[in-house]
Amino acid sequence: MSGGTVLAAGCVLWRRDPEDGGLEICLVHRPRYDDWSFPKGKLKRGETAMEAALREVLEETGHHCVPGAALPTAFYMANGRPKEVSYWEAEAADGAFVPNHEVDRLAWLSPDTARARLSRPDDRIQLDAFLRSTSEA
Repeated sequence: MSGGTVLAAGCVLWRRDPEDGGLEICLVHRPRYDDWSFPKGKLKRGETAMEAALREVLEETGHHCVPGAALPTAFYMANGRPKEVSYWEAEAADGAFVPNHEVDRLAWLSPDTARARLSRPDDRIQLDAFLRSTSEA
């Protein structure tokens, strides 16, 4: 797969604020890229996109999650190769964040603050799709 499309998967991880019940979106900070994004990562050999998304959420946030609807797939170039990232919405379950070499910070943010903090403007496509689905529920 040296020159092919890089396959990855992730989630728009969300929860209800324990204090006021408001919607909170989880973003992770990756020191290697100094960016804020949704938890995501490359598929391992033999792994489905959904399995990868759930594994990456757990590895990067310390939280288990309950996956929901599929969100738009992201397509972009990364390091000179095409990248395809499958996304799902996912509600956070039990767990706790522990900083590591891959993700040093995690933030639970209001949708508007998350939208402003996302490093890749195109990541707003997944956030907006998620917000549309929650407003219709």
